[in-house]
Amino acid sequence: MSTATHTATRTGTWINACPLHRLYPEDGVAVLLPDGRQAALFRTHDDHLYAVDNIDPYTQAAVISRGIVGDRDGQPTVASPMLKHVFSLSTGHSLDDPDIRLTTWPVRVDGTTVQIHTSATEGTP
Repeated sequence: MSTATHTATRTGTWINACPLHRLYPEDGVAVLLPDGRQAALFRTHDDHLYAVDNIDPYTQAAVISRGIVGDRDGQPTVASPMLKHVFSLSTGHSLDDPDIRLTTWPVRVDGTTVQIHTSATEGTP
């Protein structure tokens, strides 16, 4: 799991997650955030970056970063490796249960480093 470092900006805090070249397409990496939560960081085949909660809301296991990346009707998705529930990478919403969603975080590339913003869009409690 990557441990993030902080970069403060006027608009909030961005943390360094990992070098871009270490995040392979269709692969995920777990990132420990400053508040103790875990994000699952993904790079899709078309080079879009997404960060969602690494905790599977169905099993409470920290496994989403090891999920199966794909798409459903053109929407980028990740399927949990545990029970195969599918989540939208862009919104965090479960495609199997409308009442469940993962937390999402903004992601950017700064030079050659992937960064995650610490302000999250909260998912299912």
